[in-house]
Order: sequence, then structure tokens, then C-alpha cells
Amino acid sequence: MNAPRRLPRRRLDGVLLLDKSSGVSSNYALQAARRFYNADKAGHTGTLDPLATGLLPLCFGEATKFSSALLDADKHYVATVQLGITTDTADAEGVVLVRRPVTTTHADLEQVLTLFQGDIEQIPPMHSALKRDGKPLYAYAREGIVVERAPRQVRIYQIRLLEWADERFVFEVRCSKGTYVRTLAADIGEKLGCGGHLIALRRTGIGALDVTQAHTITALESLDSQARDALLLPPDALLPDLSIARLDAVNAAKVRQGRAIRWSGEMGTRIKVYDADNHFMGVCQMMPDGWLQPQRLVSVATQ
Repeated sequence: MNAPRRLPRRRLDGVLLLDKSSGVSSNYALQAARRFYNADKAGHTGTLDPLATGLLPLCFGEATKFSSALLDADKHYVATVQLGITTDTADAEGVVLVRRPVTTTHADLEQVLTLFQGDIEQIPPMHSALKRDGKPLYAYAREGIVVERAPRQVRIYQIRLLEWADERFVFEVRCSKGTYVRTLAADIGEKLGCGGHLIALRRTGIGALDVTQAHTITALESLDSQARDALLLPPDALLPDLSIARLDAVNAAKVRQGRAIRWSGEMGTRIKVYDADNHFMGVCQMMPDGWLQPQRLVSVATQ
């Protein structure tokens, strides 16, 4: 009996806003979505821990060229912390190291949270993907090795208490790239004098993208191909903050050939460019002396 013939992968360009469920890795979620779409090229814009849920933008085709834009964007989270228990990973998946009594009041918690607003330093956790000598820190941690990590500065734009009961609290945070929310949770616990660890985390936003726009794997599974395709955002949805340049036919042709064109703008500015038919062409950058230089362009096949 012959095995069923596998359909060829589809050329597909767009962005899927996925609402990742807890207990699965970002790569598992990516591969599941890729199977649903039968896409030939796919990638994500930064991972979520398996414990975490929420917004995970997935890129297909030409959209993968612009995925790095979200790596630099601010992130929004809702986090739940258990006080009185410290773990080796700073979250619920770790081994309990210390248990301490909790005498924290609502007022104590509100006051301590204000100490973490603004520019702060964090020591990256050992259970992270940061690399030392080409090896991720989590690999050292699995071997029982602790290596020295330099503090890193991150910015907490806003942190707000949402709930507080039974030695647990929930807070909302808007932070810069590179912020470890489980480290933030553990550091808050230490400031309170009782320790703590992250027990739930939900990413609710990345830049201008919001989890209310996202779709679960279960929802995707129930749709037909046409309905799934309708959920995809165009590649330029990853670049909402860039200014726009609309080019005439002559300048559009030059840019598609990778040639710089004369333009007015502030040096260093990155600009989304569109042709006269409003087709997204890619991103260019203003260079000295008024030249707009192509930086990353989409394939003409996506037009």
C-alpha cells in the first residue's frame, strides 16, 4: 500500500498572531502552525517559556525578513508570583531552595513595586538561553555549574499591582527587551524579605500588537484553509512605528534593483517603502547626503 503523497509546501507570506498555551515550547507551537498552513518558510519573533502563555507572533515567508523588529519592541506581561518560596529557576518548574514566612502587607507590596519602576539591573538567570563561550547558560545549569553573569540594565516603563491574596500577587508590567520577568518576580520577593517565584506568566503585548488579536492552536485546527489564511496579517504589520515613503514607478524600480534614491529625511531613519500601487516593498534607511538606501526588500513574488 502506497503512503499518501505529501502536498508540496506553500509559498505563504504573512504574520500569524498566536495565543500560545501553557506547557508547550515556542518551537512546538511554530511547527504546529506551520503544518496547518503547510508553509514552506516559518519563524517566530522571540520565544516564550513553556510555562508562559500569550502573544507569540509567527512569521511566514517574506515576513521572516522583518521578525527582528519585534525583538527590540517593548513587551507587556501579566505575572503571578508565589511569595515565601524560592526556586533555582525563579519559576514553578524549578527545585525549591528556601521557604520563608510571609508577613507582607498590601502596602508593603505597593511600595516595593515602585522600587522596580525605571532603569534597573538584572542578573540573567542560569536557566536561560544566553550563551557563555558558545554554550547556553541552561546547559551549564543542567550540569550543576553556575557561571558568573554580569548585571544587565533593563527598563520597567510601568509596573502595577492587579491582585493580592493568600501570599500570591498578580502584577502587570510593560518593559524593555531583555527583561526577565521571573527574575523580576524573584527580586521583588527578596526586597519583601520572604522570597518568591513566578507561577504564571502571560504575554499580552509586543509593541503595538495585542493578544486580543491572537488565535489559539485549537481555534486554528477547527478552521479550513481559506479561513486560516484570512487570519494572516501582512508582513508590514511587524513595522507599525516606521514612517512611510510612497515611490513613483521610476524610484520603485531603482529600489527593487537595490539602488539608493534621492529622498528627504533624517539620517539613520528606517522607512517603509511602497510602490505607486501601495504594494509593500520593504525597508530602506536614510543615509548621509539625502540618499535612501534599500536595507531589506520583499520578493516581487509577494506583490
